[in-house]
Amino acid sequence: MTNRVFTPFPILVSERLTLRQLLLSDAENIFAIRSDAEINKYLDRPPSKSIDDAINFINIITENIKMNRSIYWVITWSEKNTFVGTICLFEFSDTQNTCEIGYELLNNFQGKGIMQEAASKVIEYAVQNIKIQTIEAFTHKNNQSSNRLLEKLEFKKSMEHNITDPDYNKFIFSHKID
Repeated sequence: MTNRVFTPFPILVSERLTLRQLLLSDAENIFAIRSDAEINKYLDRPPSKSIDDAINFINIITENIKMNRSIYWVITWSEKNTFVGTICLFEFSDTQNTCEIGYELLNNFQGKGIMQEAASKVIEYAVQNIKIQTIEAFTHKNNQSSNRLLEKLEFKKSMEHNITDPDYNKFIFSHKID
């Protein structure tokens, strides 16, 4: 059984990053990341069209955290307190001790090892504090950056989800905790 209590909100710190709670003051950055065509290219979601979309998203995330349904961190560059991206855990299954991880990074911060550093802290938190046994990630088969990241984090492509349908465009990765 998992241990999902996200109050007080867990702030995670790594060598270069601080992962903190999403705030309404992040609305412009959330709008920027969720409306960016390049970031959204491999995601199954409509892009944000206005700052109101970002505010509504923040309110939904805040409610989900209060209800312990998901947890969502803003990734900041600690040195300058600069917003660089987001990372979350969601789709928890108490019966199977699993969850899903999701993440996104502003384009100008990609390729610097930031997401690997952030994801490592989130995985550590999930295992030690929530008692998760398996973390899953669903990626677009053409999202090479995300696929490589998951492999670096010791996620394995799930063979049981090897879909032969040519229209199926996802890879499913899982990270089982020993």
